[in-house]
Amino acid sequence: MVSDLKSEKGVKEFDTYIADKSYVEGYLASQGDLAVLEAFSKAPTDSTPHAKRWYNHIKSIPEAEKKKLPGQKKAPAGFNLGAPSAQAAAPADDDDVDLFGSEDEEDEEAAKVREERLKAYADKKSKKPALIAKSSIVLDVKPWDDETDMKEMEKHVRTLVKDGLVWGASKLVPVGYGIHKLQIMCIVEDDKVSVDELTEEIQAFEDFVQSVDIAAFNKI
Repeated sequence: MVSDLKSEKGVKEFDTYIADKSYVEGYLASQGDLAVLEAFSKAPTDSTPHAKRWYNHIKSIPEAEKKKLPGQKKAPAGFNLGAPSAQAAAPADDDDVDLFGSEDEEDEEAAKVREERLKAYADKKSKKPALIAKSSIVLDVKPWDDETDMKEMEKHVRTLVKDGLVWGASKLVPVGYGIHKLQIMCIVEDDKVSVDELTEEIQAFEDFVQSVDIAAFNKI
């Protein structure tokens, strides 16, 4: 039982009551917390640290948010808040009086608020950009012989344009007998570009390309 919170005794009793709780009932702030808050004639002191911690937390809730708190504006069973003022006792509107209110309704409202907050959190996380998997690849493009125009070969290779494909640096590497191969780097987005299809498309330039090998393949 918590007696009149305007008395020192009542504040001490409330300090014991709230010692292991965040709110006067349930796991979310409610109209019940506001009802108890208004019953204090002054803020609790350091001699009742649990009451002071709860008081400062509830008092810091913005006014706009206080109006949205679930439940009815009344203290839980076991609280004696003293006689309410005439202004507090008289409802502003008959529609505000719930003669059939119940704890089940308060629990339903608290659960609804919790679900809305969880949904908002899930929506926020879903909007974070997804990580795009990419690969860095070095291709060896081999000509038919030493008479193949390597500049034209490279020009044909770079004509392949795809969403998710970026061509990089290239160089000619000698393989013997005056023949060079084209070594060219590219970066691909794994979900958009198939490496097998890319090599087949390069090999389709039959006038220049004898074969294509993957010299290096690294995930980025």
